[in-house]
Amino acid sequence: MGDPKKAPESRAEVIKEVCRRIRLARSYWDAHNNLACRTARDAAIVLYESLSKEERQKVPQALRVWLRYRSEKYFGADRTPPKSRQGKGN
Repeated sequence: MGDPKKAPESRAEVIKEVCRRIRLARSYWDAHNNLACRTARDAAIVLYESLSKEERQKVPQALRVWLRYRSEKYFGADRTPPKSRQGKGN
């Protein structure tokens, strides 16, 4: 998996890549790097959604919960939009 443009060959590699991308998104989240977090999370979701139900069970539960929680609460369509910066500091 040295080449980032190369697609994973086996289903086990896809599962491993999903886990890697979720962990990467979590590290960006912890570092308060929201744009990088969103990018890594979106890539993880695309791969995660390509998995079957049985394959999804092979992704550790802590990673699945984090992906679902962050996706719904912070990046979902019905989330509270960020506050405007207008008026601050004036």
